[in-house]
Amino acid sequence: MSTSATPIRSAPRRALRRVAVVGALATAGVLASAGAAFAHVTVHPDSYPQGASDGTLTFRVPNEEDNASTAKVDIALPVDHPIPSVLVTPVAGWTAQVKTTRLKTPIKTDDGDITTAVSEIIWTGGKIDPGNYQDFTVAFGQLPTGASQLAFKALQTYSEGKIVRWIEAKRPGQPEPENPAPVLKLTAAAPDDAASAAPKTPTAASANAHDSTARNLGIAGLSVGVLGLLAGVLGLARSRAGKQERGA
Repeated sequence: MSTSATPIRSAPRRALRRVAVVGALATAGVLASAGAAFAHVTVHPDSYPQGASDGTLTFRVPNEEDNASTAKVDIALPVDHPIPSVLVTPVAGWTAQVKTTRLKTPIKTDDGDITTAVSEIIWTGGKIDPGNYQDFTVAFGQLPTGASQLAFKALQTYSEGKIVRWIEAKRPGQPEPENPAPVLKLTAAAPDDAASAAPKTPTAASANAHDSTARNLGIAGLSVGVLGLLAGVLGLARSRAGKQERGA
């Protein structure tokens, strides 16, 4: 009795070629979008909770020119949702200038009104060579509330005089603009757990229970001490009795 194996049919060459072309196009699209994003001036991290305090923002500036270096970086901070204060991390070769502006509406705080905020940070004196990037980091005191995002308009000046303006706003449902501004998303602030974590004032019942426990522990400790003392005395007496018997 003979058996015949069912032949395994291979996919048509035309179908394989179509799959290969589609895959290549998809890969090229991913690489193109990644390259475009890398060429932008961006802010890191890309999100913070509203009202976050004592954090840092890093502006990453890549050089996308082949024959010129980046010689100046100018970051504008929003004044409609202001950041009152920043500290600039030193970058070797670069000098930072922090500009402030007077607020039309002061910021109310427990320590009084804040009437000025940071409006601009300018880095000069250094250079970013072609094919490189530079991180510029600032520490902030507190981020604003009441906004879903903050846009930081950036001007990138090259050594031959060209200025790239990273100032375009991203529109929902629209393709990304050619020169988008760095955007920091502001998420909803976490609920304040300080009240629940705060120490509670002891009640009279809990205080009495605490005192009773302390007394019981004290009595137990005293009892253990007395028993230890008795054991020591008995041991000493036995030792002396043994010596007297050996001497006799």
